[in-house]
Amino acid sequence: MKDFASYQSKKPSEENAQKTADEWVNQAKAVAGKYEGKSENDLIKAIYAQAVEGKRNGTLTNEQIDAFYKQFSPMLDGAKRKRLQKLVAELKKM
Repeated sequence: MKDFASYQSKKPSEENAQKTADEWVNQAKAVAGKYEGKSENDLIKAIYAQAVEGKRNGTLTNEQIDAFYKQFSPMLDGAKRKRLQKLVAELKKM
């Protein structure tokens, strides 16, 4: 480290995981917008299907799933947070 301005607090792998997680969150928001007015179950199914596809083709990692959970869980009530936790656990087992 040459000076304080050049210091980076995150490791490059953490930065990449966060960047990809942010991209995935943006995709999830786009799906949510597409499903506006539809049921919550329809929205969750669509997001889950997209996540399953990402896990299968290797574009979605467990770190990205964790980052997604950290970003969305504070916006949910207790029951919805538990449901999201279950979905996260299922995805991470794949």
